[in-house]
Amino acid sequence: MSLRLLVVLAAAALVAAGCATYKDLHPAQSTRTDVEAALGQPAEVRTRGDGETWLYYPNQPFGRKVRVARVAADGKLIAVEQRLSEEYIAKLIPNQSGRDDVLALFGQPYERLNVPRMERDMWTWHMRQYATLPATLNVQMSPDGVVREIYVLDENNKGDGKKK
Repeated sequence: MSLRLLVVLAAAALVAAGCATYKDLHPAQSTRTDVEAALGQPAEVRTRGDGETWLYYPNQPFGRKVRVARVAADGKLIAVEQRLSEEYIAKLIPNQSGRDDVLALFGQPYERLNVPRMERDMWTWHMRQYATLPATLNVQMSPDGVVREIYVLDENNKGDGKKK
């Protein structure tokens, strides 16, 4: 094999490795090492009591996603989930869910705002509603860390927010 051919093959392998995405990952087959090779270093890592490890990959504000790679205690991938969706927002229950529940679902917010007059901390993520419409998820919490209000605001029409 010529040196030139080896260089071309090595370069192609590097390009292919650099192009891996979450779509190249397979539950029960891919490992945490595979996840990090495909997606890079996570912005945040959480280990749960049941042995699962959650790796957070936010793509804020322009990508409008927060992906969470769930890895089982045996090191195998369970799933890669896009968390900024109606399904996961519905898991938050006003006056019951807390700050830790929000962080577990979505990871660190894109923006935090404290509004002393309202006695609220407001956390914001950018998302897509109904797969295409730009929207903002706003979670408001009281000083005790309890979720009080959840809003998904249509960014095309700021005055048309829906309270959850």
